Amino acid sequence: MCMAEIGFVGGQAEEALFFEFHKPFYHRTKLSAHGTLVPDGERRLAAIMFTDIVGYTTLSQKNEALGMQLLEEHRRLVRPFFQKHNGREVKTIGDAFLVEFVSALEAVRCAFDIQQSMHETNAGRLPEKQVQLRIGVHVGDVIHSENDVYGDAVNVASRMEPLAMPGSICVSQQVYDHIKNKFEFPLTSIGRRELKNVGEPVEVYKVDMPWEQEDVEPATRLDARRIAVLPFVSMSPDPNDEYFADGLTEELITRISLVRGLEVIARTSAMNYKKKEKNASQIGKELRVGTLLEGSVRKAGNRIRVSAQLINANTEGHLWAQNYDRNLEDIFEVQSSVAESVAGALKVKLLDEDRERVESTADMEAYTMYLRAMQLYHDVSETSCTEAIALFKEAISKDPTFVRAYAGLAQTWIMMESWSEFANCVARAQDAARKALELGPESAEAHAAMAMVHSNMDRFEQERFELEWAIQINPNLAQANLWLGWQNAVFGRFDEAIKCYRKARSLDPLDPIPAGYLIAVLRVTGRVDDALEMVEELKTVHMGEDWIYYIRAACYLQEKDFARSFDAINAGLRFKPNDWNLRLVRGMAYALSGSRKEALDELRDLMTADAESQRLNAQVRIRTSLGDLDEAFVALMRQAELHAWDGLIKFDPLYVGLWKDPRFSEFCKKVGLPP
Repeated sequence: MCMAEIGFVGGQAEEALFFEFHKPFYHRTKLSAHGTLVPDGERRLAAIMFTDIVGYTTLSQKNEALGMQLLEEHRRLVRPFFQKHNGREVKTIGDAFLVEFVSALEAVRCAFDIQQSMHETNAGRLPEKQVQLRIGVHVGDVIHSENDVYGDAVNVASRMEPLAMPGSICVSQQVYDHIKNKFEFPLTSIGRRELKNVGEPVEVYKVDMPWEQEDVEPATRLDARRIAVLPFVSMSPDPNDEYFADGLTEELITRISLVRGLEVIARTSAMNYKKKEKNASQIGKELRVGTLLEGSVRKAGNRIRVSAQLINANTEGHLWAQNYDRNLEDIFEVQSSVAESVAGALKVKLLDEDRERVESTADMEAYTMYLRAMQLYHDVSETSCTEAIALFKEAISKDPTFVRAYAGLAQTWIMMESWSEFANCVARAQDAARKALELGPESAEAHAAMAMVHSNMDRFEQERFELEWAIQINPNLAQANLWLGWQNAVFGRFDEAIKCYRKARSLDPLDPIPAGYLIAVLRVTGRVDDALEMVEELKTVHMGEDWIYYIRAACYLQEKDFARSFDAINAGLRFKPNDWNLRLVRGMAYALSGSRKEALDELRDLMTADAESQRLNAQVRIRTSLGDLDEAFVALMRQAELHAWDGLIKFDPLYVGLWKDPRFSEFCKKVGLPP
C-alpha cells in the first residue's frame, strides 16, 4: 500500500497513521508541535505552509518603525496557530514564515485560522496599519538538514504563495486531493500555473474565504490582474517630444506583458484615454480592469524624469509610486524597474528579461527613431507610414541587430498595401520579418510580423504556425489572437474563431475590429439575432463607425428584410455621407431586392475607387447579388491573384449564388481552400 492509498484522515489519528506507516524510515522519530526533529538527511512526505506579508518591503522603506511594529505584531498573532494545528515553525525569512505539518488538512486549517485572525484584526484599522497575508500550501517530499527543510514541497509552496490574493490561501492539486470533502470551506481552481524551477505546471486552488464578498460586491469587483497602462503625460518643454511619452506607454505595455498571470490591455484601447479626464474607477469599469498604471515623463536634452504610480481601480487606492531621474540611456532600466514593481505589487512573476534586451537596442538614437516610427505607424495614413518606414530604416542602419525595428518595418510595409503596389509591399515586409526572426527567434513581434506576411500570401499553415508561436511567447498580443481567430473562421472552425475573437476583445475592449469580426462570424453562422444584439450593445460607443451600420444592414439582408437594411444604410450615411462600404452594401440591397438599375448605378459609382481591391470587391459582391456570375467570377479570380478575397466567402450566405458553380471549386483550389 502507498501513501496515496491510505490517504490523510485528519488530526492526531492521521499523524499516528503517518508515522506507523513510516516507522522503518524515521526510526520512530516524531515531528510534534514542540519541534522534535527527524534525523538529518532523512526524506519524508510533509505539508509545507509558506506565508508572506503583502507590500512589507515598500512599507518598511517608507516607515521603518511602523514596519517593525507590524512585523512583530504579526509574528505574535500567528505563532500560536502553529502549535494549535501541530505545525513546526522551521524558520522566518524576513516577513515570511516557513512551517511544516504532517497533515495537509491541519496545514490548511492553520492557514485559514491565521487569515481569519488577521481579517478580524484589520477590521476598523487604517489601511497603512493593516497586515495582509498571502499563504501557499503544498504536500511533497522534504529533506531535513540542520533544523531546516528542503525539497519539492518547500519550492512549490513558496512559488504558489504569490498567486494568492491578499488575505487568501492557495493550495496545490496534491493538497486539494487530501482535503476535499474534509475542509469546511469550498476551494476553487484557478487553473494550471507554471512555477519557477518546477518542471510541470501545477493545478492551483484558492480557498473561498467567507469574507471576500464584504468589501466589493461581485457584480462590481474588477480583477486586479487585468491591468491597463494609461497614456503617460508628456511634461517636456518641447511639444515635439510628445512621441516619447506615447512610446514609453507602448514600451511599458510590451514589458508588462512579460509578467506572467497578468492580462494587459492593448495600446489601441489604452490610448483612448489620452488627454481624457476620467477617474480610476470609471476607467476600470470601461476596460474591466482592476489595476491601472499611469504617470508622466519629462524629456529635456539627455535627461528624463519619469513618474509612475499603480492604482487599485476598485478602491482608487495607490499600490505603488516612484519617481525616476535618469539619463536618457537609462530608459531601459526605468522600464525594467517599473515592470518589476508592478509584478511585486501584484505578487506575480516577471519573465526573464534577457529576451527583451536582445530585441531592443543600446543605441539611444536608434531607439528614439524607433519610438517616433511606431507613433507614425499608429497614425495609419500613407504619409505617416512612408515616414515611419524611413525612420525604421535609419534606426536599423544605426543598429543592424535591432529586432523590434525590423518587426515594425515589416508591419508598416503590410500597412502600405492600402496605398502602394501589393507585391512590392509584401516582398519588403517578408525581408524585414525574416531578418527579425533570424535575430530574435523568441520575439513575439517578429513571429506576428511574419504571420502577417503569410496571411497576405494565403500561406495558411505557415501563418497559423507563426501566430501560435507569437501567442505562446506573449499571450497578451491582441492582434495575434485576432488574426488567429480570422484564420480559424476562414476554414470554418467557428468555435475556435469565436474564442480567439473574445480573447482579442478582452485584451483590446475599445478596438472595434475584434467586435466587428465576431459579429460577422455570428451572422454567417446563422446567429443573426445574437449579431444584432451585439451591434446594439456597441452602438453607444461606436455610433459614428461605418461598420456598425454596414454589419446591421448585412444582417437584415441575410434575413431578406430589405426595409430594415435600407434603414440601417441610410442611418449610417447620415453620419458618413458617401461612405464607400455603406454604398457597397446599398448596391447589394438594391440587387437582392430586385432594383437592378439602381444596383448597377451604384456599382458604376463604386468602380471609380482608386484601389483595385475595392473595385474588385464591389464587382464580386454586387454582381453575385444580381446573379451576374460570369462578371462575378472574373473579378473573383483576379481577387485570388491579388490575395484580396473575402475570407468568409465559403460560409457567408450573401455569396450563396457562387457556391454551386464549378468555377467556385476552381477558385478554392487556387487560393488553398478545401473545395
